[in-house]
Amino acid sequence: MPDKSRPAGDNPGAPTVLRILLGTQLRRLRESRGISAQEAARAIRGSESKISRIELGRNAVREVDIADLLNLYGITDIAEREQLLTLASQANQQGWWHRYQDVLPNWFQSYIGLEESAESIRSFDTQFVPGLLQTEDYAQAVIQLGCYPQAETDRLVYLRKERQRRFASGGLRLWAIIDEVALRRPVGSVGLVRKQLEHLLDISVRPGLTLQVCPFLTGASYASPGSFSILSFATDDLPDVVYVEQLTSAMYLDKRADVDRYSEAMDHIRTTSYTPEQTKDLVRTMLVDMEASL
Repeated sequence: MPDKSRPAGDNPGAPTVLRILLGTQLRRLRESRGISAQEAARAIRGSESKISRIELGRNAVREVDIADLLNLYGITDIAEREQLLTLASQANQQGWWHRYQDVLPNWFQSYIGLEESAESIRSFDTQFVPGLLQTEDYAQAVIQLGCYPQAETDRLVYLRKERQRRFASGGLRLWAIIDEVALRRPVGSVGLVRKQLEHLLDISVRPGLTLQVCPFLTGASYASPGSFSILSFATDDLPDVVYVEQLTSAMYLDKRADVDRYSEAMDHIRTTSYTPEQTKDLVRTMLVDMEASL
């Protein structure tokens, strides 16, 4: 389980999570005082949907709106007001990934913000090796499947390398389970796939990384209809978030029932997958077979 001792706000590059924290606290204040979303919306001269977006951490917020809400909620303590207004200011700062916004859809920018602040991620990938573990050539081959112009492909590859550097620096634990079909899927040349497998062996001993392969003969992958990730954070104020990527959008699920269902699926897949040592043996066998076929 994640260590909940480190406040998420300690990470200055985590505006996505700071917005969620701010929204959670504002919702608690509103509900504890019996104030409706409609009343809160009138206080900031906005709509109920705007209050919903603020409380869900979906958008940047204006400090003047936060001040008006605090007035409505009767928050007069100077220290408490200053804490929330400072949180609002920090939440409006742009993350390092903002410079890639020309090639990143908004829904994936939200994921990077969550990934940046997560303490641990459990992922199950059915199509490809997960992005944080891809070689540069493998990443380029996967991205090119989306028919991006070369300039956009290069920027997306560089973004992926930036995410990997941050993962390699520590602070994030990754438990990655890869469907065996994905591991055997031809992506680019045979040499490219071989280097990707060698890379997985090399990094499998990295602290903070647990790597497993789900055998296609077990059928355990049917516990989920596709790839998903469960992100956990270092504060009790933030629930786990399930991320499910689609072709043109993504779902972010944080309701307890949804998270529990995906956690159960992840546990089932994990317990029926090869152990980390068996996974390394499988990858070595695949490499030997590839060499023999050349």
